[in-house]
Amino acid sequence: MMAIDRLTATIQPVAPFNFELTAGYHTYFQSRYGTDTMEDGIYRRLLDLGDKLVLASVRSAGTVDAPELALELQGPELSLENVDLATERISWLLGVDQDLAPFYELGRADEAMSGLVDEFYGLHLPHTATVFEALVLAVLGQQISTSVARIIRTLLIETFGPSADFDGETYYAFPRPESIWASSPAELHTMKLTQRKSEYVHGLAGSTLDTSVGLERLGGLTDPEIVEKLTALRGVGLWTAQWALIRAVGRPDALPLGDLALRRVVSRLFMDGAECNDAQVEEISMRWSPYRTFATVYLFSELRTGAG
Repeated sequence: MMAIDRLTATIQPVAPFNFELTAGYHTYFQSRYGTDTMEDGIYRRLLDLGDKLVLASVRSAGTVDAPELALELQGPELSLENVDLATERISWLLGVDQDLAPFYELGRADEAMSGLVDEFYGLHLPHTATVFEALVLAVLGQQISTSVARIIRTLLIETFGPSADFDGETYYAFPRPESIWASSPAELHTMKLTQRKSEYVHGLAGSTLDTSVGLERLGGLTDPEIVEKLTALRGVGLWTAQWALIRAVGRPDALPLGDLALRRVVSRLFMDGAECNDAQVEEISMRWSPYRTFATVYLFSELRTGAG
């Protein structure tokens, strides 16, 4: 049996950084389906480094205004290169390099958003590990409740995701596109996906593996170019593409128009409860441009917690 190494590293996020809020936001959408957990102040994720699976455990060792994260890695025969790559992955997943100051300056000029800035001070935008992960999660979550989406995600992850055991617990990484592609829409349909979503997810795996599509190489493209490329894929509409800009590419000025929950919270906070449409949401959002991604995340946090 291969020996398991335990190595540690330190991450210095850009202040302010509220670890509980940021990891909590991440695990609210991602938890209980295998890849992300937050328990007793420790965020855990099984990282797929290609040649090995490494369990990352992160806790706060600082404060919101003087943040520091303590990272422990468990895995077989860990090298310094493994530690560097894992540290880079966790830093991306938790959005530690984001500078919130420009958004806060805009947000504080707006009474309703200023309240959210105070309520969620130090909340950074968490990311997905890959574009494939973001697209699959978005497709799975389309037009169903969060609780049902979690059940489907759990089935998908535990069926197709690589797994590893640490300290008597089994952890799962997000499925590789190769695993999904080697399956079939018919098998995916047994995971409680609709027939159409089964075809979408299977197709997304194929598109990810197609190097000519370049799904995991979007960094050099503009936002409109990325949206155009993504919406050319079957099952990916504007809403899903905007969420991919937010969660997978980390663009600061994305806005998921068409989201009913976003419309609802904008109505309550900015229109005295009057019904609003996407055009009105877009018009109101321009006051936060070019940082509408952060505004979206703070608005969804308000919706989720009932704060503000």
